[in-house]
Amino acid sequence: MSETSPREAAEEFRGRVRAGEMAGPTVGEVPAAAQANLVILPARLADDFGVFAAANPRACPVVDRTDPGDPRPARAAPSADLRTDVPRYRVFVDGEPVAEPADVRDWWRDDLVAFLLGCSFTFETALSRAGVPLRHVEQGRNVSMYVTNRPCEPAGRLAGPQVVSMRPIPAARVDEVVRVTAPYELAHGAPVHTGDPSGLGIADLGTPDFGDPVDAHEGDVPVFWACGVTPQVVVRRARPDLLITHAPGHMFVTDLPHEALATAVS
Repeated sequence: MSETSPREAAEEFRGRVRAGEMAGPTVGEVPAAAQANLVILPARLADDFGVFAAANPRACPVVDRTDPGDPRPARAAPSADLRTDVPRYRVFVDGEPVAEPADVRDWWRDDLVAFLLGCSFTFETALSRAGVPLRHVEQGRNVSMYVTNRPCEPAGRLAGPQVVSMRPIPAARVDEVVRVTAPYELAHGAPVHTGDPSGLGIADLGTPDFGDPVDAHEGDVPVFWACGVTPQVVVRRARPDLLITHAPGHMFVTDLPHEALATAVS
């Protein structure tokens, strides 16, 4: 029997999402396929966002961009529908959250442009293959995410702080973790900070801004990566009349294998 391809597995999973059978976080789902962050915004802001993403590639590595009004990501998953195929969305009107629906067809407009951004679940797959423990997975929790004091490079109307995700890593394996994650430049790449969280303006690891608190083991150190929730914070500040994103941890599953998000994996 032939092995199921990433595309086939992703299509099956998205069908379950579309049918309302899967509404939870996507960590660990469809291990062979890359997942992606989602940002949907009006066309008049899309070019600014494209420039912003290019200026901040660690936080916003663009995997796909749709044409205005087209919900199909032609490169990442041409059979998908970005209005229905994410387990949980977040909808913002004039920068304020108004809904977390499982379907955004009622919000869809002909001027909307969608961006898919690489997700850290890709490098987590590589870390798991290397035998590196992932404490949030062990504990059945969403990864911890924090708004930092590091400003992103601005573009047009878009400016704001970088958001990071944190994973407690055994100190003896930090160098290995850097080597494993660095090639995945379309999935946030290498860490942006290791150790003392106050260097990022984070006062308490136990109270993340997004996701869940994760318990470290003795000998672990906190390791931080640029996070795809950054656009949610930055674009909200521009107060567009409509912004749609994934709910943190509830990603879009693409047809792409994880290697498609790497520059060079040995």
